[in-house]
Amino acid sequence: MDRTGQLHDHLFVYGTLRPGEVRWRHLAPFVIDDGIDATASGDVYDTGLGYPAARFDGAGRIVGRLYRLTRVAEAIELLDAVEQAVRGRYERVVVTTHDGVAAWAYQCGDAELLVRRIPSGDWTRRS
Repeated sequence: MDRTGQLHDHLFVYGTLRPGEVRWRHLAPFVIDDGIDATASGDVYDTGLGYPAARFDGAGRIVGRLYRLTRVAEAIELLDAVEQAVRGRYERVVVTTHDGVAAWAYQCGDAELLVRRIPSGDWTRRS
């Protein structure tokens, strides 16, 4: 649940939880449909470790995908563990996409991982 007690049923993903990426297998069992392309305010960074980091408080635009989830509590519990949210490296936050949908997303909680900002805001176009 978020700070207001709401359990959101959407997840905004921008990196390794996207289809074809290494952590998609953790998310795939919980998605209801094919999702939609979406953007949110903030900045994406290349960590230099093979995965991105995002901060949703930046002035840029983060490119990702929005998924509606089934078994939300189970999905969030698993994804929190996968994203290391419980250890402070990534924290689960609520973001509002540019289409106005409130969704969970994982934000970097470790400034040392913010190595190189990706100007396009798109992890898949990082080079």
